[in-house]
This record gives sequence, structure tokens and C-alpha cells, in this order.
Amino acid sequence: MRDFHLPGRSAVLAQNGLCATSHPLAALTAIDILKAGGTAADAAIAAAMVLNVAEPQMCGLGGDCFVLVKPPETEEVLALNGSGRAPATLSAAALRASGLTAMPIRGIEAVTLPGAVDALIRLAERFGRLDLGEALAPAIHYAETGIPVAPRVAFDWIDDVAALQGDARRFFTIDGAAPRVGQIFRAPGQAEVLRRIARHGRAGFYEGEVAEDMITSLQALGGGHSWDDLAATKADWGTPVAGSYRGVELLEHPPNGQGATAILLLKILQHFDLARLDPFGAERAHLEAEATKLAYDARNRFIADPAQMDPARLAGFLSDAMAARLAALIDPARAMPAAAPLTEAIHRDTVYLTVVDRDRMAVSLIYSTFWGFGAGLASSRFGINFQNRGAGFSLTPGHPNEAGPGKRPMHTIIPAMLRQDGRIMMPFGVMGGGYQPCGHARLVSNLVDFGMDLQPAIDGPRSFADSDALEVERGYPEATRARLSEMGHRVTVPHTPLGGAQAIVIGNDGVLTGGSDPRKDGCALGY
Repeated sequence: MRDFHLPGRSAVLAQNGLCATSHPLAALTAIDILKAGGTAADAAIAAAMVLNVAEPQMCGLGGDCFVLVKPPETEEVLALNGSGRAPATLSAAALRASGLTAMPIRGIEAVTLPGAVDALIRLAERFGRLDLGEALAPAIHYAETGIPVAPRVAFDWIDDVAALQGDARRFFTIDGAAPRVGQIFRAPGQAEVLRRIARHGRAGFYEGEVAEDMITSLQALGGGHSWDDLAATKADWGTPVAGSYRGVELLEHPPNGQGATAILLLKILQHFDLARLDPFGAERAHLEAEATKLAYDARNRFIADPAQMDPARLAGFLSDAMAARLAALIDPARAMPAAAPLTEAIHRDTVYLTVVDRDRMAVSLIYSTFWGFGAGLASSRFGINFQNRGAGFSLTPGHPNEAGPGKRPMHTIIPAMLRQDGRIMMPFGVMGGGYQPCGHARLVSNLVDFGMDLQPAIDGPRSFADSDALEVERGYPEATRARLSEMGHRVTVPHTPLGGAQAIVIGNDGVLTGGSDPRKDGCALGY
């Protein structure tokens, strides 16, 4: 139990349904949908679409999503891949010939087709109970009338506004500047797009005037994106990857997401007795940093579009033998060099939400345009913000993740669930770009190794071996920082906090317990 003399947040307990998101209005929307008879899928869709307006720098209709779903009355989990593909004109050889050695982070070359809308429609068709218009109505309302800009959103907007170009500046600034806390942000063009999706489903977005707006805008910006590319954009259902850690099983979305990295990271850490260490001391942070470097180096060499991956190599990546070999490379007292950095390692821009309903359907959903405001570009009529997921491709010849026509890039966004004794016990996610596998491992370790309750496990300070530095949040004691420096780490304090977590524990006693990260503006709500 937390010390009520100190600042903090209590977990939220409920019986009938619960949602945790990074914005209060999105969480409230989900609960309203559940009360109206919707499923967890309906509620998740409604909340995600509200986040388009509440956190437009983090997500949008031009982005991608990944979803894990536990249907009611079963403990089996389905994975829905809502990531779009590169246009048919994308050529790594042509980009190399132009003088590039890595994919551009912003701009038209980084824009892949938007997959989230198709995924959410498929989710509604399979697991929704309400008419799609009912689920989208709250987002349409907020897009028209606006949402006051929340403190964390305003903080991020200031960092990201410089990336906006052309029409995007018109749609995502107020009088040419990032909005202040409390200013009202509206997106009437997106409200019209949502109305068309509500009336016509997939065709309302991937065909007709909305599709024309996207394709003509992309081509005017110099892209080779075509109607055929957009029409071919379809989400698909699959099966999670899984791995065990001290009696619990971590379920992650399979590649092209990086979820397998979190499993490998925990398998490496399982070779060390973390429970005997101070949870916020230097020794634990050091072991986590070293395991992160090794797991991320393996990820950088391997994770890609599943069509480009050998299934046997994925099995090897997740094997106990691989983890044992990597764990043996760790010096418990001295830092090693970091893994080669990739572009995704330094962005922090994603929304994650989770919903559990009275029938115990559980949805774990993550949704993003990658970097803040994605490519920094938007369609000219409706203001659909284009993602820059193509920045996740490699330009190394022959690499499994090499950029190419119709390919899905490696994604950082990873929804997760925990299963214990055959029962799903917690859908969860940790936002924060490349930090996410490390964040998953830390949250699981906080719960399993240190026996923390859910909200303290989320609140606890974080560190991350990012590029050539070890980012250490200010929540750590100064003595921990000093000791990490002595161990050879170049310790820095990150400009933004590391990630933001949401989670729901599904109790055996029928009680749901929700936790929400104070690093964001959101909350957990239940009824």
C-alpha cells in the first residue's frame, strides 16, 4: 500500500468494465460506450478516435495500429496487424543512389500507407456490438467542438511543431504556433472523414473523396503513392508470440512489431537474481541497461516484415539458448558499448489504451503516426496527418528490413498481455518509441520480482540505454546516478519522461484494477 502522506495516485477498482488511456476524455468515452452496451472493442475504437483530437501529435487517421484481443469466455489471444505498407515505388537502391545512407526521418520518402482505419473497422466487424457510427460519434463531436489542450500534450506539441510543413501547419497549429495549455484544438476536417467512415465503413476512407485527398496530396508532395497502394492496404489477424518469465507468460504482437524484443530482454534478465537488488538502485538499472543493449542489437539485425523473416530465425531469437548466450556477455560491474542506434530509438510519440468489459473481453491497443506529427505532412482538404513509419526501414543492402515496394517496416509500437496459469491476467502497454520493450520488461519485473502493486509499478522511475547514453529519470536517487557513472555509463537526464504506461489487472475475484501513468495526462476509469 502506498504512503498516503506522499503524492501519488491510487489504482482504480471496478467490476463491470474499466479503461486506461493517456487522456481523461478518451477514458470517459470508453466507459460511456461500455455503459451503452458496447464491447471492449467498441470502447477501444471510440477512445482511440477521440485521441486523434486529444493528442494529435501522437496519433491520427493517417497512422498505424497493433491490437491484441482476448475474446470473452476464452483465454486465447488474437493479434491484429494494422500496419500499412510502403508504396510500390519505394526503392532502397534509388535512395542509396541519391546519396542517402539511412531513411529520412521526415518528409515524403518516409510516408507509408495508413493501416489503422482498416484495422479498427475489422476489429469492429469481428468483436463490436454497436453500430460503427455510435462508436465514432464521440470523436466526431470532439473534432467539431474541440478539446482543451492538456499539459503533457502542450509540452510535446512545442517540441514537435517545427516538423510541420505546408498544409500540416494550417491544420495542427493555432495562428502558426503550438497551442498553449487550455487552448481549444479542433479538427473539423477529420470530423467529416469520421462521418464518412461511419456511413460507408472502409470505403469511406480508402475510396472516394477521402482517398482522393490523400493520394493527390501525397503525389503533390512528390510521393509515388497510388490509388492501388491505398486499395491494397489491409490489416490481418495472427497469433501473438510468447515467452515465460518467472511463472508468468508475456504475450506480444508478432513482427513486424518489436514485441519479441521484450520477451528476449526478460529471458536475458532471468539469468540474474533481480529480486535481491534495490529496485531503484544502480545494480538493477545496470543489468537492465546491458540486457537492453544486447536484445536491441539482436532486434536491429532481425525484426522486419514477417514475409522477409525465416520462422526458424524467430524461434531462435526467442529461444532460451539465445538468451543464455547473451546473458553470459554481461559484466555485472561494467558497462558495454550500446547497440548500433536506429532512428526509432529516440522518439517518444505513441498512444496506448486498454479496455476490459463485463464479459471480460480484453483489448490492448497501440496507435501512432511514429514521430511527433509523423512525417510533418498532411492532406490538403481534410487534414489527415501522414505517418513516417518508413523511417523504420533500413537502407543496408540485403537486410531483412531493407526498404522496398509493398513492404511493412519494423514497428516500435507493441501492445502486450500477461498470462498466468493459463489465464489472461493483465493487458498492458508502455508507450515511448524504442523504449517500449525495455518498458515492458521493467513493468513485468516490478510486478514479478519486486511484488509491487500495479500503480507503484507504473509510477517507479525508469532508465534506458539509448544510443551512447544511459537516460535516467530524475526519480532515481542521486547516489544511483553517481554509481552508474562509476560503472562506465554516460548518465543523462532525458528531456521527456520515459514512456507512459496503461494496464488493467483482471482479478480472480471479479475485480478489475486499472493503473495509468502520471507521466501522461490520462487516467483509468471504471464502473
